[in-house]
Amino acid sequence: MAERRTTRTRKTARRTTRKSSPKRWSQRVTKESDALDLKHGVFKQTSAKKIAASLKRSAEHSKRRKSGAYRSALSMLTFYINRAGKTLPKTQRERLERAKVELKHQFGRE
Repeated sequence: MAERRTTRTRKTARRTTRKSSPKRWSQRVTKESDALDLKHGVFKQTSAKKIAASLKRSAEHSKRRKSGAYRSALSMLTFYINRAGKTLPKTQRERLERAKVELKHQFGRE
């Protein structure tokens, strides 16, 4: 007589026991980065000129930055835009892109 085989059901979804991070790593970078000591809410300001001026002021006064003031300010602005991705409203993205141009003017780069 033939033996009957039993089949076991496999669990397809595996649970991982990952520790959840306190917030987002990108948020930690903007707060604790060696690039700049940013003023709170700098990217929420309504004017591109104010954003650029605040970034310039922070970059020039920061003692923790590793490169030049212009490079640090522009990299932090670009980092914020890239990390926000598609969740960034179109008006705010445009304002931040204008802040890049304004930052170049304030540093005399164009």
